[in-house]
Amino acid sequence: MSPTPTHTPAFSWRDRLRALLGGHPNDGSLGSKIKAERALEVVRGGATLLDVRENSEWKSGHAPGAVHVALGNIDQAPRRLRQGRPVVVMCASGMRSRTAAKHLRRLGWDAASLSGGIGAWRRAGGSVGR
Repeated sequence: MSPTPTHTPAFSWRDRLRALLGGHPNDGSLGSKIKAERALEVVRGGATLLDVRENSEWKSGHAPGAVHVALGNIDQAPRRLRQGRPVVVMCASGMRSRTAAKHLRRLGWDAASLSGGIGAWRRAGGSVGR
């Protein structure tokens, strides 16, 4: 008996290009990268903001309500995240957050890296405190 094929949604070349350029895909997921303005919207809408900077960076200032798990401890993040909520991953510039978001996506989370990091978050109007 041959296995039953599973249905995989067909994505247009526009969907793929939008995802590559950091736009949000049409399937409802965040995509791999997210711009700060959009990140603010989805966090206000219930997404979790995950800050993967080091402890000293976190202590110098962070977004209120963010969950802190340093990149070196990213395997502990799923225990700190709420199931069913998308995750916006933040770091200082967007480099570490890409690594963390990719790891979380492999684990089944809808996770996107915040392009431009905490600086972009601030410029878009996101608050940062201690």
